[in-house]
Amino acid sequence: MSLLVVGLSHRSAPVSVLERASLSADAKVKLLHDTLAAEPAAEATVLATCNRIELYADVDKFHAGVAELSTLLAQHSGVALEELTPYLYVHYEDRAVHHLFSVACGLDSMVVGEGQILGQIKDALALGQELHTAGRLINDLFQQALRVGKRAHSETGIDRAGQSLVTFGLEQLAVREPVADWAAGKRALVIGAGSMSSLAAATLARVGVAEIAVANRTAERAERLAEILVASGTGVAARAVPMSAVADELGRADVVVSCTGATGLVLTGDDVAAAVAGGPAGHSPTPPLPETGAVHRTPWGPRPQDPAPQSPPATAGRGPRAGLDFADADVLARLVIAAEGGQRRLADAGAARTITPSAPAADGCPVDVPVGDGRSALTGVDASSLELHGAWADQGEAAAQRQQPRRVARSQGDGAVPVRLALLDLAMPRDIDAAVHRIPGVRLVDIESLAEASADAPMAADVDAVKGIVAEEVAAFGAAQRAAHITPTVVALRAMAAEVVAMEVARLDGRVPDLDERQRAEVTQTVRRVVDKLLHAPTVRVKQLASEPGGAGYAEALRELFDLDPQTVASVSRADAADPKNDDPGRAS
Repeated sequence: MSLLVVGLSHRSAPVSVLERASLSADAKVKLLHDTLAAEPAAEATVLATCNRIELYADVDKFHAGVAELSTLLAQHSGVALEELTPYLYVHYEDRAVHHLFSVACGLDSMVVGEGQILGQIKDALALGQELHTAGRLINDLFQQALRVGKRAHSETGIDRAGQSLVTFGLEQLAVREPVADWAAGKRALVIGAGSMSSLAAATLARVGVAEIAVANRTAERAERLAEILVASGTGVAARAVPMSAVADELGRADVVVSCTGATGLVLTGDDVAAAVAGGPAGHSPTPPLPETGAVHRTPWGPRPQDPAPQSPPATAGRGPRAGLDFADADVLARLVIAAEGGQRRLADAGAARTITPSAPAADGCPVDVPVGDGRSALTGVDASSLELHGAWADQGEAAAQRQQPRRVARSQGDGAVPVRLALLDLAMPRDIDAAVHRIPGVRLVDIESLAEASADAPMAADVDAVKGIVAEEVAAFGAAQRAAHITPTVVALRAMAAEVVAMEVARLDGRVPDLDERQRAEVTQTVRRVVDKLLHAPTVRVKQLASEPGGAGYAEALRELFDLDPQTVASVSRADAADPKNDDPGRAS
């Protein structure tokens, strides 16, 4: 069996194709079940993010595997095979391992060095484990990929080359102005309360927006995220609003970040045009800012005129917190660190889905914050549990997908008209109609424009060091897998030799029955030593040769030369796989 990956990503396909090929949660499950039902595959899992869709499988036939996996991807993505094929890439054996390790290190990400992909790899592994489609190879591969990614972030400065998509997107909205200066005092609307939306809200709070409204299909999740933001110590005023109020909130917002699981548009061109036509965000009177620690869930009233913008309160949580150790931080530390581009150990964008709370309510948020208690309510809450809020919201949103027809266009730059409304769309499929960039006074940054901008982003010198780590780890993983492949054959050979010794000793007992126990033991030990010495050099050497590229044939040669029963070798493999000491069935940490 050999590792095969078939997929497409932002490097091989335009965003419009990725958008159409995106897989829902149900589609992933059906894809994996159908992959195992296909003849070439013995185990599989799928890595699906907004930037890539990749199907990993252990196959016994390369060409049949490629054909079958490509067909299944097309079938479950809804894109015709002949249309999808030009954008597919294929990696096999060591190249497939190299590809996944590079992905885990952030080398293949839209923003090089970002750490969010680690969480998505965890999710892919967790899904395969949950569905029992991930066997020994997939488990070993993905567990090692996570370790390689963590090693790259801890041993190099790859984090300096990358940042979160949220931070990068805000930089694109701010153009040449520092994000903190651009965001200071602005009103923000965050649509969604999942892991990426939670990260966006924390980022906006850190860079200095004055007010954040959180809209979500489930009001409880929006309220909980608002509670967390207020308790963060950044001084931001946060409140929850229903999705039905989003159109009204657009007229009050300066910046909007949207990342939901909807399959249709959340903001249409008409929505945005109506909001902009209502005048600048400061056209309505400004309500008093809520006091820190209070969450307002009722919409702000109409405001004929705004006072001069006020700088947000200076608080200890406002500025960057470089060097903050996320393990020792308060409740918002994990999101804030991620927002600063330091999420080297934070598995964002879905990582939290693999973290199991000690005793969560069946239908409640695992971040147990009493509504209205503000900052004091979060005292003592473990930082890891905050990630669970985003995952809890993500899982709830999966059931509320919309069917509105989509209109696809490409985001373009702005002209000389001042920007009235800045929009950041981090969803795939898109939440915001791409045609809104044609509306005067609107600036839109989406996944496609982020891909174009990241192509020109500077690369850190540490990228070469990470590439070296990947090459080293690929060689070590390949050697370990090849050595493991020869082991059942060696064990079967030694078992056969032990059986031969036992048969010959029994035969000797029949011929020389007068041997006492001491003599019989000496003869038996002598025969065993002879057999062991004859087998020692070949078995040691075959393990060494098998660990080298192209060494898989030595196991077959050994089986052929010693006429080993294939069923015996297979039974050794099954017994080895069932040994808990040789496998880690738990999820990666």
